[in-house]
Amino acid sequence: MGSPDDIRADEAPSKAVASQPSHMHSKTAEAEFLLTDLLRDVSRSFYITLRLLPRSIRDQIGLAYLLARATDTIADTGAISVEQRLETLQQLRSRIIENDSRPLDLPELRAQQSSPAERLLLERIDEALNLLRRTDPVDRQSLQQVLEIITSGQELDLRRFGHASERNIVALQTDAELDDYTYRVAGCVGEFWTRICFRHLAPPAQLSLEEMITKGVRFGKGLQLVNILRDIPADLRIGRCYLPEEELALIGLRPVDLLEPANAQRLKPFYDKLLTRADANLATAWSYVLELPRSWVRMRVACALPVLIGVKTLNKLRGANVLNPDSRIKVSRQDMKKIMRASILFYPVNSVWKNLPARILRT
Repeated sequence: MGSPDDIRADEAPSKAVASQPSHMHSKTAEAEFLLTDLLRDVSRSFYITLRLLPRSIRDQIGLAYLLARATDTIADTGAISVEQRLETLQQLRSRIIENDSRPLDLPELRAQQSSPAERLLLERIDEALNLLRRTDPVDRQSLQQVLEIITSGQELDLRRFGHASERNIVALQTDAELDDYTYRVAGCVGEFWTRICFRHLAPPAQLSLEEMITKGVRFGKGLQLVNILRDIPADLRIGRCYLPEEELALIGLRPVDLLEPANAQRLKPFYDKLLTRADANLATAWSYVLELPRSWVRMRVACALPVLIGVKTLNKLRGANVLNPDSRIKVSRQDMKKIMRASILFYPVNSVWKNLPARILRT
C-alpha cells in the first residue's frame, strides 16, 4: 500500500519470510523483466513490500504500481508543457481503461528523464499495457478502476499546480479537497489492495470485505498524510501547498508564510490537528493488519512495514521544525532495519507483535 520512501529496495527479507515456491517460470521473459528488474529499479521503497507479498497477488499489485509510476513520471516531467503532459496522460489513461492496443510512443518524454529506469519504463510502456490486457478479466477490471482514480488525481494536480512556483504558491482550498487528494493518491490503493487479497487469498468467512475496504482506504490516506506533513518545505518550493488555505487563514497564515521556518509555532495548532488525524488513520491501518489471519504471514508483515515506518516518521515530526527546508525528516536506514527485524523476529509472539507500534516508538 506504499510507504514513506525510506526502505532500501535492495534489502532482502529474511529467509523465513521469503521462502515460498516460485511461479516465475510461468511468466514470459518480458513479464519477468518488467515485474522484477524494472519494478525494482523504479519503485525504491515499495519493492521490499512487494517481494514480501504472496505470489498469488504479487504480479497484479506490481503491475498496478508499474503503470501508476509511468503515469506519475509523465505528470512530473517539468521540462514538458503542462498541456502536453495532460494530453499524454490522457492517452495513457485511455489505453489502460479502454484496452486500447494502439502503440504509445513517447520519445520527447523519454528524452527528458534523468533516471535511466524511468526512461526505460516509458520506453517499454506498451509491454506493460500488453501485460494488463493479458491479466485475468476480473483482476484487470480492478487494476483499471484504481488506475482511473489515480490518473484522475494526477490530472487534477497538473491543472491545479501546473503553473505553480515558489513565487506563485497554489494551495488546496478546503479540508474536503485534502481528503479527496489523499483518497485519489493512496486511499483508493487500499481499496484495490483489499479486493485483490480477498479474491486470491481465501479469507475466513468472518472477515468482512466491506469493513476491510473502509479500513484499507484509511490506511492509504494515513500514509499519504504522513508524506504531506513531512514534505511541506519541499512542496512549497515547487509552489505546492497541500495544507488547505481556509484552515491556514483561521490561524492567520497564508501559504506563502510557510516558506519562513519561524512561522512553525504559529502553524502548530493546525499541524497538530493533522498529526492527530494521521495518527488515527495509522491506528486504523494497524487494526487492518491485526484483522488479517495470522497464517497470512507474508501479507501481515508486508502491511506492517509501512504502518510502522509511518508511526516512526510522525514521532520524529513532533519534535522538529516542520517548515525548515534544511532538515528533512526521514526514518534512518538503521531504524528501518530495526523495524524490519522486529516485524519478523517477534511475529511468533503475538502478544509482542500486536504492540509493535508502541515498541517502535520506544526504540
